[in-house]
Amino acid sequence: MTKLYAGAAALAVVALLAGSAAWVWLKQPEGRFAECGGNRIAGGAIGGPFTLVNQHGQTVTDREVLAKPSLVYFGYTFCPDVCPFDMARNAEAVDILSEWGVEVTPVFISIDPQRDTPDQLAFFAEAIHPDTIALTGTPEQVKAASQAYRTFYRVQDAEDEYYLIDHSTYTYLMLPGVGFVDFFNRDDTAETMATRVSCFVNDSHVSTSFDARP
Repeated sequence: MTKLYAGAAALAVVALLAGSAAWVWLKQPEGRFAECGGNRIAGGAIGGPFTLVNQHGQTVTDREVLAKPSLVYFGYTFCPDVCPFDMARNAEAVDILSEWGVEVTPVFISIDPQRDTPDQLAFFAEAIHPDTIALTGTPEQVKAASQAYRTFYRVQDAEDEYYLIDHSTYTYLMLPGVGFVDFFNRDDTAETMATRVSCFVNDSHVSTSFDARP
């Protein structure tokens, strides 16, 4: 009888440990989204709280902006080529995802608060995609948002009226209730982005969209 109880106790411990391991695995993006592949950034989290102003002049927070799966990009509207190209590619990915029944919001956060007024952002956003959320703010607000997402930017010559800004060019995939799950380089195509995004969105169950992955 003692051996029977001991065996039962051992099985209970094994079951408890297995259940705990499964819970930990489910809580970690690497485990939940292993099949989706994608990129990882070591050393800490990406993203965080921010308060900015959208293209309509309204003050908004990260909770309001990232209420749906979102592709977040930091740039500026006076960027001669890189930013428009990257945002156009992001918009194309959003359209592909829409055809698959997956709703994703393209988000543009300006790193040029001096020139990127809400009106300027409204013009830019309309040209990129009708669902674009474009954001600006005070220099301090923009810097805080940039630091939260670990992006880099530096004005080349502030005295020049037509100054350029050096900046990082990653696009971040953010999921409500989950946070950062993947990022995309400039070499990633719209089709590649759409495939990976749909995998993350469908596996996270944050959307009611059907699973339309190719």
